[in-house]
Amino acid sequence: MRKHLIAFIFLTSFTFVANAQGAKGIRIGYIDMEYILQSVPDYAEANNQLDQKAQKWKQEIDVKNNEITKLKESLQIEKALLTKELLEEREEAIRFLETEMSNLQQKHFGPKGDLIVQKAVLVKPIQDQVFNAVQDIAEKRKYDFILDKSSDLTVIFAAKRYDVSDLVIKTIARSSKKDTRSKKEIKADEAREIQEDLEDVNPELAERKKTIADKKVARDLMLAERKAAAEEKKREIAEKRQQQLDEKAGKKTITATEDDSTRTAEDDNSTTSSKAEKTAQAAADREAAKKALADEKAKTLEDRKKALEEKKAKTLADREAAKKAKEDTKNKPN
Repeated sequence: MRKHLIAFIFLTSFTFVANAQGAKGIRIGYIDMEYILQSVPDYAEANNQLDQKAQKWKQEIDVKNNEITKLKESLQIEKALLTKELLEEREEAIRFLETEMSNLQQKHFGPKGDLIVQKAVLVKPIQDQVFNAVQDIAEKRKYDFILDKSSDLTVIFAAKRYDVSDLVIKTIARSSKKDTRSKKEIKADEAREIQEDLEDVNPELAERKKTIADKKVARDLMLAERKAAAEEKKREIAEKRQQQLDEKAGKKTITATEDDSTRTAEDDNSTTSSKAEKTAQAAADREAAKKALADEKAKTLEDRKKALEEKKAKTLADREAAKKAKEDTKNKPN
């Protein structure tokens, strides 16, 4: 009853504040203390040790209970053979063991027993860390209220994007070990966390960022294709110029050969024929080289286009995977 009264008072106060600040709006977040505790390695290890102790205590109680059961069964069998004094003595011994077992149960598992006390001692340091982390998050992210979903306060519905439990766990993990990040990295991480928080509060902002990123990928792909086309055109111009130079050199060679043939007449016919054959062979080699170069260029351009398409597909796939992972994290059951 007292817990429900506290919850009612809190909700009434919360409603009053919300109405009073309704004009400017308030920011509300929540945590799941049970989820946080199970995610903290130190707590999980200590809790496991406590469970082992509890199991040992239970075994002690079970041993006494079995002993009492055997004594009762034995007494029931021998009851008719016992005198009144022996019967009372045996019954008194059973009652003593029952009392001892009851005291043992209270000592280990009672409202103020060892299990409750040690669990409170175990949870206290983690609760302090959570409290400090929540205060730090509330100050940095300008929250007006951060509630505990696992407390006695009834929460009928809570959107996953307002759950800061994972952020609390990260804060505790960072504070529990030496932070080796530089000041620049710390500021970058803080800025990223604030940006993620803004995206959670404003889904339209996240969608806008995704659209901008998609446009950037498309623009980079278009620029890469244009660059490849420009390089290809430049190569073609260089080849055409080289071909013209080669043809000009070939004509000069032919002209010189003809002049020599005229001067040397029939004696140089064989030499002229040989030079002509060499010239024809050179032209054929140039054509073959040109064709091989053209084939190589076509293959290079095709490979480049294929690589660009694969890069675009991988980028889109990575983005979809990241988006799905983020949605899965947000939709994770509490």
